[in-house]
Amino acid sequence: MKFICRPSRLCGRVAIPGSKSHTIRAVAIAALAEGESRIESPLVSADAESAARAAAALGADVVKEPGLWRVTGVGGRPRPRAATIDVGNSGTTLNVMLGIAALLPPGETVELTGDAQIRRRPSGPLAAALNELGASVTSLGGNGCPPFRAGGRLRGGYTRIACPSSQYLTSLLLACPLGDGETTIEVPLLHERPYVEMTLDWLARQGIRLEREGLEHFRIPGGQSYRAFRRAVPADFSSATFFFGAGALGGNDVTSLGLDMADSQGDRRVLEHLRAMGADVTLLADGGIRVRAARLHGAEIDLNETPDALPVMAVVACFARGTTVLGNVANARIKETDRIAVMACELRKMGAVIAEREDGLVIRESPLRGAAVEGHGDHRVVMALALAGLCADGETCVSTAEAAGVTFPEYADLMRRLGGEIAAE
Repeated sequence: MKFICRPSRLCGRVAIPGSKSHTIRAVAIAALAEGESRIESPLVSADAESAARAAAALGADVVKEPGLWRVTGVGGRPRPRAATIDVGNSGTTLNVMLGIAALLPPGETVELTGDAQIRRRPSGPLAAALNELGASVTSLGGNGCPPFRAGGRLRGGYTRIACPSSQYLTSLLLACPLGDGETTIEVPLLHERPYVEMTLDWLARQGIRLEREGLEHFRIPGGQSYRAFRRAVPADFSSATFFFGAGALGGNDVTSLGLDMADSQGDRRVLEHLRAMGADVTLLADGGIRVRAARLHGAEIDLNETPDALPVMAVVACFARGTTVLGNVANARIKETDRIAVMACELRKMGAVIAEREDGLVIRESPLRGAAVEGHGDHRVVMALALAGLCADGETCVSTAEAAGVTFPEYADLMRRLGGEIAAE
């Protein structure tokens, strides 16, 4: 599928769907809890569906109703119903389920795999940490990437793990409280810190006991349990970044609804990035977040805690006076694609003056023109390039547009409601 985009003025209000990150954490905890949990307003997307299927394959019962998922958990003891679990394109699901598989009884294993992108994404540090804590996790290709054969039993102990992906630490934090003994985790390197804060918020709501020194040292008693819960999934700031960026460009005026500025999602900081570039950002009395176009200027922006925002911020930077540096985000190279290289390549096709650094991009103001560009099967790249096409001169064709469904199936529909000329063909 392709997105065909033409220059448009975007104006109006849009309701942002549920958070992918919260939905996957909710499914994982519900799957491990005792009793039935009720997840309200979950994100319905390919990644979230992958998490639900994986939870069911590990023994949970998942019933989906409109606006509600009911999950009956396994009481901390996964019971595989399938020899192989395919997580599709969901890296978060892959890493979280590796931790859950480590709670299997000794000798029981499952194989965890995914699509071609997932099979190139490294999880070797997480596998090594789980093995140090008593589990049995093997990369079947011997390269630290999926497919993995994974099993238990997590007994606790000590591990030291560098986390260029926060998902490694999230997996350990979710699984270790249910292990047999106490676990100590040392974290000498951690990117994407807000996602770990999100995980810790879920654990606190569950009454999980742990001691920590910042996000660098954790001591987690074993033998704990999760309890059934009822919670509404917050709206997704990562999805909203495309509408924040849209509002900041051209003559646009976009209000995003349903977001909670007190939530732990790191991508709320994209609003700070846009303010630093001169965008008009207003928090409305009804909870809406309004972003209006202004004359943008270049800025130096640290994206380490908001790596998923790199594609949309790269587009916004093309319309800002002077030079913008998007830095400290080398972790963007180990996402679904190498997003630093991919965004540089594709935006150049549209006329961008853009240079790669090892840890980011340097972008000069560049009038964009329509072009045929590759989405590389990466949902955030596809959506960012479609936004570029709505603001560029002429027609833009974005390939692999179906990838948007990984996290945001309604993306094109919502853009059209704002006046965007975007067609799926």
